[in-house]
Amino acid sequence: MTMSYQHIEYEKKNRIARVILNRPERRNAQSRILLEEMDDAFSDANEDDEIRVVVLSGKGEHFSSGHDLGTPEEKADQQRRPTGAGLRALYGRSRRLFLDNTLRWRDLDKPTIAMVHGYCIFGGWMFAAAMDLIVASDDAQFLPSLLQYFSIPWDLPIRKAKEILFQSRFVSAEEACRLGFVNMVVPREKLESETLALAARIAESDRLGLRMLKFAINNAQDAMGFRTAVRNAHSHHLLLGVGPFLREVDETRTLPKRMPGVEQALKKTRTRAS
Repeated sequence: MTMSYQHIEYEKKNRIARVILNRPERRNAQSRILLEEMDDAFSDANEDDEIRVVVLSGKGEHFSSGHDLGTPEEKADQQRRPTGAGLRALYGRSRRLFLDNTLRWRDLDKPTIAMVHGYCIFGGWMFAAAMDLIVASDDAQFLPSLLQYFSIPWDLPIRKAKEILFQSRFVSAEEACRLGFVNMVVPREKLESETLALAARIAESDRLGLRMLKFAINNAQDAMGFRTAVRNAHSHHLLLGVGPFLREVDETRTLPKRMPGVEQALKKTRTRAS
C-alpha cells in the first residue's frame, strides 16, 4: 500500500511502514511540507494495528542535508503560509516543527529504524537520533551541532561529544558505530536489504511486548533527564543561531546557503581530500 505526498513517499508492506524522504534534488532538505508530511505518515503508522516497525530513509545520494534554508519550494510555501515576523514567531515555528515533532517521533509506540547513507547533517542527525535504531551504509557521514532537538550528549560519550562539536567535524559511519550512535554499518549496496531484514526480525515480536519495552527504555532515559535537557537546549540553539543567521540575512538580504558549522566541516573534508 502506497500513499501520496509531495516531499516524502510512504508505503506499508509486510507489517513494516516506510517513510522515505523524497527530495533527492535538494539532498532531502527539510522543508516545512516534508516535516508535516513525515508527521502525518508517522501518525498513520502508529495508529495502524498491522504495522509493527517503521523505517525512515532518504532517496537519492544522501539521507538528509539538514534544514531547508530557502529552496524555491520552501520560499513559495512561506509566501502561501507566512509564520509571522520577529523572534516570537521564529521561536514558535522552530519549537513546533523541529522540537515537538521530533520528540513525538521519538516516542512513537512502535520501534523505528533510521536507514542512513551519504550525508546526515544537522537536522538529518535529529531525524536519525529520534529513531530507536540506526543502520548506516559505510559511506555515511554524520554532522551534529547544537540543534533544536539536542540529543548529542545522550547519543555520544560526553568527551567525544565535546571533541566533535567543538571542531564541527563529520563522524564517519564506523566511528559512529564505535561510539554507540549507530547499531550496524553495512556496504552501501546492502543497506536496504539489511535494514529491512532487521525490521522483519523485529516485526516477529509481540506488539504489546515491543511497545512496553520501548516505553520502559524511553521512560528510564527521561528519568535521567533526557526530555528536560532536550527541551531546555532548544533555547540554547536559538540563542546560538539567531544572531549570526539574522546578521547574514541583514547584510546580504538573502538566506545563507549553509549554516556556518556545515561550511566548516565541509572545508575540513575538502582539505583532507586535496
